[in-house]
Amino acid sequence: MKKQNTFRQSAIAAAVTALITLTSQSVVAQTNPVSDKITSLIAQMTLDEKISFLHGTVQGFDMANQHDPENKAAVGFIPGVKRLGIPALRLTDGPAGARHPMHLATAMPSPVALAASFDPALAEQYGNVIGVEARALDQDILLSPMVNIVRTPQAGRNFETLGEDPLLAGKLVASEIKGIQDKGLMATVKHFAANNQETDRGTGVSVVDERTLQEIYLPAFEQAVKADVASFMCSYNRLAIDGKGNDYSCANEMLLTDILRGQWGYKGFVMTDWYATLFEGKAPDPTPIKAGLDMEMPSGFFFGEPLKQAVTKGDIPVSDIDQAVGRILTQMERFHMLDGKLPARAKMDDVAAEHAAIALKTAREGAVLLKNRQSVLPLSAEDLNDLLIIGSTAQVPVIGGGGSSHVKAKKSISPLQALNDVAGKAQTAILGIDLDGTAIPMSALKTADGQSGLTRKLKNSTITVANIDLAGEKNALPAYSKVTWQGMLTAPETGEYDIKLHIRGGAATLKLGNGDAKGEPQLNSNGFFATTNRLLPSREGMDIASFRILLKKGEQLPLTVTGSAGEANMLSNGITSPDDPLEIRMAWVTPSQRKAELQKAVAAAKQHKGKVLVFAFNEGTEGQDRPSLALPDGQDELLSAITKANQNTVVVLNTGDPVTMPWAQKAAAVLQMWYSGQEGAMATADILTGKVNPSGKLPVTFPVTEKDTPLQTAEQFPGVKGRVNYSEGLLVGYRWYDTKAIKPLFAFGHGLSYTRFKYSAPEVKPITDGYQVSFTVSNTGDRDGTDVSQVYLGAAADAPIPMAAKSLAGFEKVTLAKGESKTVSLQLDKRAFSYWDVTTHGWKVLQGKRTVLICDSSACDNNKLQTEIELNL
Repeated sequence: MKKQNTFRQSAIAAAVTALITLTSQSVVAQTNPVSDKITSLIAQMTLDEKISFLHGTVQGFDMANQHDPENKAAVGFIPGVKRLGIPALRLTDGPAGARHPMHLATAMPSPVALAASFDPALAEQYGNVIGVEARALDQDILLSPMVNIVRTPQAGRNFETLGEDPLLAGKLVASEIKGIQDKGLMATVKHFAANNQETDRGTGVSVVDERTLQEIYLPAFEQAVKADVASFMCSYNRLAIDGKGNDYSCANEMLLTDILRGQWGYKGFVMTDWYATLFEGKAPDPTPIKAGLDMEMPSGFFFGEPLKQAVTKGDIPVSDIDQAVGRILTQMERFHMLDGKLPARAKMDDVAAEHAAIALKTAREGAVLLKNRQSVLPLSAEDLNDLLIIGSTAQVPVIGGGGSSHVKAKKSISPLQALNDVAGKAQTAILGIDLDGTAIPMSALKTADGQSGLTRKLKNSTITVANIDLAGEKNALPAYSKVTWQGMLTAPETGEYDIKLHIRGGAATLKLGNGDAKGEPQLNSNGFFATTNRLLPSREGMDIASFRILLKKGEQLPLTVTGSAGEANMLSNGITSPDDPLEIRMAWVTPSQRKAELQKAVAAAKQHKGKVLVFAFNEGTEGQDRPSLALPDGQDELLSAITKANQNTVVVLNTGDPVTMPWAQKAAAVLQMWYSGQEGAMATADILTGKVNPSGKLPVTFPVTEKDTPLQTAEQFPGVKGRVNYSEGLLVGYRWYDTKAIKPLFAFGHGLSYTRFKYSAPEVKPITDGYQVSFTVSNTGDRDGTDVSQVYLGAAADAPIPMAAKSLAGFEKVTLAKGESKTVSLQLDKRAFSYWDVTTHGWKVLQGKRTVLICDSSACDNNKLQTEIELNL
């Protein structure tokens, strides 16, 4: 009882100190009526059956074993109650496709690319694809969309979310949820709330003031409620409002009850993020059910036996159990899982072509042309006859990011292949930076007894081999092999080495030195969030694990490599079966190799008379934040040298979030393609050659330098002693740059076209509960094109509260033929002119004079209209 009382006191204290006292609403929300059918089902369920409905079936941390008798569940399983006709629930990850460890699916462009389209209608189609395919794979609940605002430019999961602006994210997520759920799949919006970095995500405290929480970090979640999303996923982090309280999100009564169900009237159910109930320093505790949590995933550490015992002892009333079960069953009833009227599940092959077309459309519409000096783009037919292409990611497509969003793509080709197809000829291609490396030669390896090579142990056989280079079916080790190689590695020169494992058909580990907790480097291809596992496969399609190490010439280190054929890797680029043979290679990039590759690329660019395309990338992933905003693997050095050597250099970026570009001024053009999905290569070729006119706009701000970002202190990021201080308040993303008069490299909302647009004839007039903003958009260029017109509200004059210089209030995507004009009308409701009043704990209109700006980016420094209004709402 002591633990329960302590929990209740902390939850109540957090709610009181935040002054969000929605008691009467909370009571109503806690007692939402359920249908007679569900009431009857609950009455017939035993306590064990009820509790089995509130947690997943994984035992411990063995995610490979979902205890699904049909072996269909992707990442989570709820068994159902067969005797009462209640079916099982199977859960799969998103948000860039229906992720399943044993099935291929359409790999959509990452959500940040969808956000760059500024297109709610496309978001609905995007949701349709995932909704259909997840159901085709026998799943019932999708663990997406994700709407955590991009606060931290370095955050590892920025590519999964919908940008830095709450209005944009809210409009897109509402449409995507509709698209998902219209196809009969339950959607889950995540991660609730203030979950904006990976560093210390499981234990850190997000310290946010009440107004910032309500105006920046919660609106997209509120729009998900209005879209009737079936489920919410609470996040790993703790939340302190105005510095007080530190309850975990999944045990936070203020979040799950007062705000979610009281303020917003939410009727669905709340599940944890995976293992999010394993609170630091806390014994198994079922009391989060009283805070508003309904389902623990994927195991039952809290909501299994501990919950049953608490009910049996009378510590938790069975009515709390019934309420949680009722919320889940209500959504199952809504989605026709209880009446046998579920829509038929599609067959993947039948929808593949249609879904590939939507993936291609998304990649095209999300592409952002950042720079285009003297119209160097689009490429002409003459350009394609004399093109030099540099970069590893020209030859290996960047399909998506890492972690739980990683989809095993149904198909893909490289940008190089796509450009070859368009040109009808093979283009000249140079790596510039070799991400694969070459097999470590026998000359650098020695056995324990001094022979050249390595000792290999396989079953009962021990032999000496030259090296580890077993790529290709003919060289692969047989199915079910368990093999170990041992020896010494000798460095032939002083410098930084990239040590790599290439793997297909199994898993492998590598230890250099002792490979223990003292910091000796090691690789584990099967590590779920291992920092050493690369997202990009090799040019042969093998998975890569890699680390960098400084070695001195002649230095020797003990080496151990293990391989296991048929061992599944959930995050591999392919599907591994237990009877697969093992392909494995141990490779490296030496200092000399790295230098030679760079020099070769720069020399070729300098000599080349035509245009040069350079492909660059980063690898965003769940589980880790980026160490900086620089491009990894020495790419900035390569780009600086090439843009200096050839003034006609076009840079194609595949990044999931903002990066710094010290070479941008010298580049002729910069095209941002994001993580562009399985059809990204074709979309890239279409944009570069002018088949498609780019129309994407940045959903995030790109700074000139890392010092320009809103996060100026360690207290803000990564945090100090586990507390992350959101002291920038409302000044997130472009709000910071505009308010502080810091010029970004590329502003939020920025994106060029191959044509030109002009705004004219602004008019603002009052309507019921708001204002209508109208203006004319004209295509004044010589190509058809699409513009995203943006309306911003300036800060109120003499405002009694802090305000950002301006905030996005509306946007409209307009397609115009060359020479065509259209009138755009946007309705701004009362909420657009309101702020969160921390005294009344509600929205309040800020009356008085406001500036309305019509712009093509948040910078409002190019195509701009401005007018003043006197609010009277």
